[in-house]
Amino acid sequence: MDPLSEAGARELVERVRAGDEAAWVALTDRYVNLLWSVARGMRLSEADAADAVQTTWLHLVEGLDTLRDPDRVGAWLATTIRRECLAILRRRNRTVAAEGWDLIPDDAAPLDDALLRQERDAALWRAFRALGPRCQALLRVLMADPAPSYAEVSEALDMPIGGIGPTRRRCLDALRKIMFRGAHPFEAPSPGNA
Repeated sequence: MDPLSEAGARELVERVRAGDEAAWVALTDRYVNLLWSVARGMRLSEADAADAVQTTWLHLVEGLDTLRDPDRVGAWLATTIRRECLAILRRRNRTVAAEGWDLIPDDAAPLDDALLRQERDAALWRAFRALGPRCQALLRVLMADPAPSYAEVSEALDMPIGGIGPTRRRCLDALRKIMFRGAHPFEAPSPGNA
């Protein structure tokens, strides 16, 4: 008999936090049926149920170190998968059936606007690639969603926290200069319109 099968939830969570792969297997084996039963009970399709289960495990991995009461990991998983299932159901209810598409008003931007936006975006990415690697790395990290804290940026890029803002400003100024050199169809905004 596997000694981890008798372990309590707290012990399993602590061992998983310490990097014990066998504890992770025991933890997932213990609760996977619970997750599937909740997802099926909410009448999700097999694919949506699988997505909900997988996303719930991902949330556990992401929040394992901040889990307040490891003894209640089962309750935490059940609550998390219920929320995930409800989110999937909300997204599904927002989807419009194909036969109703002709009844939906077309409020999309005209084709010209879409083409101009694509050209502008392409010009922006060309200008971005012309920046130095440090500026590219900083701007990519700062554009993440959700936005990282300056402490996280500092650690990720080995940059002092006090230098992030000024460096960001210099990088954006350099990006503007590259963008608005006059070799593209977009004009720089005037200072009054910026």
